Amino acid sequence: MTTPQTERALRLTVLVGESDGWHHRPVFTEIVHRAHRAGLSGASVFRGIEGFGTSSMIHTQRLLSLSEDLPVAIVIVDTEARIRAFLPMIEELVADGGLVVLDQCEIVRFGDGREQGR
Repeated sequence: MTTPQTERALRLTVLVGESDGWHHRPVFTEIVHRAHRAGLSGASVFRGIEGFGTSSMIHTQRLLSLSEDLPVAIVIVDTEARIRAFLPMIEELVADGGLVVLDQCEIVRFGDGREQGR
């Protein structure tokens, strides 16, 4: 068994509403495409099944309460320098109600360090 390699990183989580848009495109899509153009290591979008934000209105996926504005989280993990350099690129996208969260984290790499299965 080999000892996994680890490195410090920064996790950027952007919380927006599913219906939030930017120039006829979902905000979450725009963030992912900007992250890709910026050369970040990857981005994932997660759709929530229930939540509320600054409006205090609960949005849910439950059948009797159909919502078109479920919470969405975009998660990006990269070096601190690269994440901090990316923040100005999304400022205009989240200025009207999105929430941006930064967390220190640690990346664990198993094996020989090459990407596996991607």
